[in-house]
Amino acid sequence: MRVLIQRVKQASVKVDEERVAAIGKGLLLLVAMGKDDAHEDIEFLAGKIPKIRIFGDDNGKMNLDIKQVNGSILSVSQFTLYADTRKGNRPGFDQSAAPDTAEKYWLQFNEAVRSNGVEVKEGIFAADMEVELVNDGPVTIWLDSKNR
Repeated sequence: MRVLIQRVKQASVKVDEERVAAIGKGLLLLVAMGKDDAHEDIEFLAGKIPKIRIFGDDNGKMNLDIKQVNGSILSVSQFTLYADTRKGNRPGFDQSAAPDTAEKYWLQFNEAVRSNGVEVKEGIFAADMEVELVNDGPVTIWLDSKNR
């Protein structure tokens, strides 16, 4: 499982010109499920993300987690995080989970993050989404559940 975290001042998702989810201060998560992922990958990242201290304290140091700043999460599925560009110029996605499995795991991941006390809003799985965000920092962090 791979998650690209972006600390944001605000973020939103539109599908067919309609806003389906929006947050203020918080984290935009771009989430991809790999074909070899299991429940332990979901639990690992769902436990780590609410605790990751990437918000500034009174001294400007990244010392606070999302709960400490009353932030929210916007979770967007993005299988392209498993793009393989080693051969040629067209990316391959053989390492991505099958769509039905990926959707099930993505929803389980979102619920697991919620169970850790964080508000989570969602894009729409497999939709053609427009994601808007105002990066804060910018701070962007890459997590892969296989690199523990």
